[in-house]
Formats: sequence, structure tokens, C-alpha cells
Amino acid sequence: MAHSVKLKAGDEFPEMTATLLDGSEVTLGKPKGEANWQAVFVYRGKHCPLCTKYLNEIESYKEAFAAAKVDILAVSGDAKHQLEAHLEQLDISFPIAYGLTEEQMKQLGLYISLPRSEKETDHNFAEPGLFVVNEHGDLHVVDISNNPFVRPEQGALTRGLSWIKKPNNHYPIRGTLDY
Repeated sequence: MAHSVKLKAGDEFPEMTATLLDGSEVTLGKPKGEANWQAVFVYRGKHCPLCTKYLNEIESYKEAFAAAKVDILAVSGDAKHQLEAHLEQLDISFPIAYGLTEEQMKQLGLYISLPRSEKETDHNFAEPGLFVVNEHGDLHVVDISNNPFVRPEQGALTRGLSWIKKPNNHYPIRGTLDY
């Protein structure tokens, strides 16, 4: 049985891009604006009602992320037309990208699922993942799941990131011991 490779805390975040609806490429893990960190939320796709709810919930914490100088980006393996249709159910103002390839999903160490039917979706898709990339381009926080109902709670996440980033707390990247 083949084993997936998981990114480790402290690793340099891999160079990869996805596409925004305007056709421009966005580099995952590269914060924009005033932010010096970026939270990359990988979601399953339009077919997942829990993802829709989660993405809308992220929007309600957008100011808390901004206060912590953490940029937000969401991405899935959906195609452009699927993201366009999904936007009808989303009330978000942060960037959302499409076209994450299966190879990129593997590079990120995400769990990948087969669709249960063509009605669900027409491609293999990533299960949820969160990658928080610090100002050095390193993976500071990693959270991957094999199902859509286990994800970080946004309040705890934003409070934790705000605390981690305070210089006087001297909080290192956790979970770096190899075994």
C-alpha cells in the first residue's frame, strides 16, 4: 500500500499556484497586503454543504485574521464553472481559487477522496486542510482531516494565531520532533 507524504510543521511551504475567477494565478502561502502570514484553507468543493458553511464562517472572522496580520485564501480542486456556481451559496469577500490538481493535493499531504457518484462531483477531491504559512515561508500550523466535519474552530484559531504572533510569547513552531 502506498503511503502519502505529509508536510511537517516547520517545513518550507511548497511553491504552488491556483487560479482566481478573474483568471489570474495566486501563489499559495504568499500573503497579500498588510499581512505577513497566510492561512490557506483547502476545502472539498461545491458539492460539500459543510464546506459552504465553513467558508461562510471564515468570512465572519475575517477582521480577526486581519488584526493578527494573517491573510486568508481558500482553494479547492473544483473547476471554474463549479466555483462560479458555488459562489451563489457563499457570502465571502476573501480570495477563493480553483483548479488545485491531484498532484498538488498529494504534495500538500492531503487526504484525497473519490466521488461517490457523478452527482456528487466529477473529480477526485481533497479533504479539508489548513496550512498557516509564516513570514519566512515556513509551515507554522498544519491541520489536515480525512472528513469534512473535523476542522479548526475559527474563534480558537484566530485567538491562537494572534497569541502565537506576539513577539513576547516566543512561541515556536510545535510538532517538529522527528521520530
